[in-house]
Amino acid sequence: MGPTYTVAVRALCEFTAKQGDLDLRFTPSPSAQEGIAGHAVVTSRRGASYRTELALEGSWGALQVRGRADGYDPDQNLIEEIKTHRGKFSAIPDNHRHLHWAQVRVYGHLLCLQLGLEQVNLALVYYDIGSGQETVLRETRAAADLSQLFADLCERFSAWAASEAAHRAARDAALAALRFPHPDFRPGQRQLAENVYRANTSGRCLLAQAPTGIGKTVGSLFPVLRALPQEKLDKLFFLAAKTPGRRLALDAAASLGAGKTIPLRVLELTARDKACEHPDKACHGDACPLAKGFYDRLPTARAAAAAAAESALLDRETLREVGLAHDVCPYYLGSEMARWADMVVGDYNYYFDGGAMLYALALERGWKASVLVDEAHNMVSRARSMYSAQLARADLRVARANAPEVVKKALERVGRAWTGVDKDAPAPYQLLAEVPGKLLDALQNATSTVNDFLAEFPGPLDPDLQRFHFDALAFLRLAESFGEHSLCDLGRSGLRDSTISIRNVVPAPFLAPRFALARSVTLFSATLSPWHYFCDLLGMPADTAWADVASPFSASQLAVHVAGGISTRYQQRAASLGPIADLVARQYLERPGNYLAFFSSFDYLEQVLAQLEQRHPEVPAWRQERRMSEPERAAFLERFVPGGQGVGFAVLGGSFGEGIDLPGERLIGAFVATLGLPQVNPVNEQLRERMGAMFGAGYDYTYLYPGMQKVVQAAGRVIRTETDRGVVWLIDDRFARPEVRALLPAWWEVDQQVVRKADQAATG
Repeated sequence: MGPTYTVAVRALCEFTAKQGDLDLRFTPSPSAQEGIAGHAVVTSRRGASYRTELALEGSWGALQVRGRADGYDPDQNLIEEIKTHRGKFSAIPDNHRHLHWAQVRVYGHLLCLQLGLEQVNLALVYYDIGSGQETVLRETRAAADLSQLFADLCERFSAWAASEAAHRAARDAALAALRFPHPDFRPGQRQLAENVYRANTSGRCLLAQAPTGIGKTVGSLFPVLRALPQEKLDKLFFLAAKTPGRRLALDAAASLGAGKTIPLRVLELTARDKACEHPDKACHGDACPLAKGFYDRLPTARAAAAAAAESALLDRETLREVGLAHDVCPYYLGSEMARWADMVVGDYNYYFDGGAMLYALALERGWKASVLVDEAHNMVSRARSMYSAQLARADLRVARANAPEVVKKALERVGRAWTGVDKDAPAPYQLLAEVPGKLLDALQNATSTVNDFLAEFPGPLDPDLQRFHFDALAFLRLAESFGEHSLCDLGRSGLRDSTISIRNVVPAPFLAPRFALARSVTLFSATLSPWHYFCDLLGMPADTAWADVASPFSASQLAVHVAGGISTRYQQRAASLGPIADLVARQYLERPGNYLAFFSSFDYLEQVLAQLEQRHPEVPAWRQERRMSEPERAAFLERFVPGGQGVGFAVLGGSFGEGIDLPGERLIGAFVATLGLPQVNPVNEQLRERMGAMFGAGYDYTYLYPGMQKVVQAAGRVIRTETDRGVVWLIDDRFARPEVRALLPAWWEVDQQVVRKADQAATG
């Protein structure tokens, strides 16, 4: 007998019992909290002897099957599988019920096996979250029948299980012997790799601040792959904020032999709007040909994708090729292969978002996973946006205009509740003590009405109504968990229009369970200082390790100057325009070449550029435009060629402030004419107050740290290799302050003479 393979009941049934069309019309489903609450309501209605979350397991050959049945009533010898839903029971597709029956019958077999029963009563309990009504489907099955059904499912799964067990053994053997793909580590790269390896072997999280240019991607990926067999890890998730970061991860995996010499399945997850072959069609069999019969063709497509992964990465192009060859949707084929891949590369939201697929799968299947988070300085802002939502009165008005009559009435009730909130909060911006209860009731009624309407009249909603419906569902989900970690506020634009927002300010309560579930989570970036800022806001475990990787660069490579006689504060901005233009021109004429100049806003950028063109027309310059397309961004960067000359004007924190690589003569200097501080406005001032109350560092957590991270990222574009030479000008007298200087890279040596002048100017 070969190695054993363990599978959850749900996974076994999904693999063998799903059939028919891909059909997403049975959505949106209840939220996770609603599902938990619904289960609790149903079980509370049962008798005193009723048992919940009953652990069951059994085997078939080398296959180990385990799971937890929702409930068992020994008085009735009845095992129940509870499903929550919204709207009419008849709207639940037949293939969903087929899958549910398979699950409860497997539980029935395992129970008969455990208790020695000759027969058992089975029930599917469908609980409507909106009405509180139960629809119960029952049957009685003999133990022998259930045993045969279980054997049939296991037999259909066994060939795949055997191949998976063999793949895992081959993967682990290859990774145990894995060698670094280059003759030696770069300076700093070994230190990073050792810290990541220790974090994975000890089961801790890690914050790793590592400078650009040391090869962070392969330096973090290699040690985790080496740890996979030793720590018996199931999965590696590599998460990045932007497409270039994900491409680097795929390239690094390929350099280590994935898809060639090492049997490592590497999968790239792509956003649905980018992977969809028929964006004009709905995701169900009546509309999309790739959804029609999806689950009937999935087994062959899945096997083909697994075979393709032996000789190639399962990136977007490969998945598309396999999917179309078998007439299945490439996007949902990717979602299926996430269950069988060893390494998954995707956006942060696949693990950290409220509805994150990878987190849900890891939780459901008990995976031991290691998570790598690239460019992790983005995590605070990205996580805040994941757990924030807003509703606009203008969107409600547009949604109501074309809504069916029954839905229109429900939306009118939302409008009346909203008017009440408006009257109680007349200021242009106002913090609300809590999420308005009457508005929530009206929104709940409206979303239930839409769901009921869709159940009775299947078909696409009016786009404006659908958009508001989804916004309302997101708002309701966040309202369930509203607390100190979030703000609820109302902002007004004009007499008729207001926006009500739930703004997350501390993602920690949402992210902490995700850190806890993983074997290890490593966050790495060139700008993760101060470490406690990230630990506090992200909810990282108390034993999280910190590594500040030494830079391979020397101070002699980068001249750092502070233009201390200039203030970029809003009040002094007009007076700064000429001096900044003169400084840019002087530096350029002293050493012609390619430069980037960063400003806090497009307005500021345009004003300084106008001064430069007027006072120094001999200096070539080009600028970042508002809302540039991808080709336009590429054209901007294409001007930075070796031997080129000129100054590119850009906005700090935008497309060109991080994630671009311009080594050597492609970029020899940067001007940063701002501390990057977020705008002082009512929202940020409320954030400052909350940060002060929770962490005692309101200004630093709201303004200083986020701003300086952007500054260091932008300045970090200049030195990319150990042979680069360049200059950075930090233009503002506040760069001379000790608390600001402490946030600059340790290897920088700031021009002390200029700093002293700035100090004198500040005290003079």
